[in-house]
Amino acid sequence: MNLSTLTPAEGSVKKRKRIGRGPGSGRGGTSTRGHKGAGSRSGYSKKIGFEGGQMPLQRRVPKFGFKNINRVEYVGVNLDSLQSLAERFKLESIDIDTLREHGLVSKNDLIKVLGRGELTAKLEVKAHAFSESAVKAIEALGGSAVKLQ
Repeated sequence: MNLSTLTPAEGSVKKRKRIGRGPGSGRGGTSTRGHKGAGSRSGYSKKIGFEGGQMPLQRRVPKFGFKNINRVEYVGVNLDSLQSLAERFKLESIDIDTLREHGLVSKNDLIKVLGRGELTAKLEVKAHAFSESAVKAIEALGGSAVKLQ
């Protein structure tokens, strides 16, 4: 082995354009920046979405609809899932922490109990909101629906 046979490992050296190295390189003169204008100057950076002065797509597309910033979004939990939870883990009281433990809701979710399915166990359910049918079903079996703030 001698110094004249050494080469870098394959893939470690990338071939790149060497700009501004004289007219013989084919990339001298304006160094691929064209003539005049902002793009030829140092310090120029094109803004995201800029289309050369043409009205950008984000401004051309019509806007519609309304998004209420005060909307309160609840995660729905149905009676049938509460029933299966109560049967599987022999629960008499179900609150937010219980639902989080068993993966039905996430950390900061607001919970609304909905009336789909049938309830056969007497349960004390604590949640942020209840549908009318869910309250009727829970209280029909002697359970209680406690609304949290």
